[in-house]
Amino acid sequence: MSMNQRFFIALLPPDSIQNEVRQIQSNFEARYSSKATLKAPPHITLIPPFELSSDRLEPLQIELEKFAKTRSPFTINLSGFATFPPRVIYLDIVPNPVLLNLYLDIAATLANNLDIFDPYASRPFVPHMTVVLRDLTPENFELAWAEFRDHQINFEFEAINLTLLAHDEQKWNVQSNFAFPEN
Repeated sequence: MSMNQRFFIALLPPDSIQNEVRQIQSNFEARYSSKATLKAPPHITLIPPFELSSDRLEPLQIELEKFAKTRSPFTINLSGFATFPPRVIYLDIVPNPVLLNLYLDIAATLANNLDIFDPYASRPFVPHMTVVLRDLTPENFELAWAEFRDHQINFEFEAINLTLLAHDEQKWNVQSNFAFPEN
């Protein structure tokens, strides 16, 4: 009997940046009572959550490993805050053709080889690192956005692997990393 579990595929920044983003999230949480963001490590989603039966996990991991071997590490720049009104505030990512191509290629690979589809594939890909999510009241969203809109914040990191995260009914955990080979 195979169980279904939820997974998503993301790029995770190094721990030092994760910790700084977590501090921003905690600041939000304390002041605007937002909790949803803290259920996953800070990340840039490539393929949003999808369900998979346990017998399909290994084929997915093999596919991701194969895919990652075709890429190289690349630089990601985060700059300033942006928003998906009325509920999401995120760290904005400087437009990056390498990141866009990575998304398009992995989405196509999973769709073609494993019948795993990005449910939002019809929308443009807007890479972002969420700071505040969904459970903010409209009033608190306005207050938080007024405060953070003009904050200067800049991070740069090397994306060195793909990360598969799995949901354990409470939160998201790293299931596996798939390294991009150094040239």
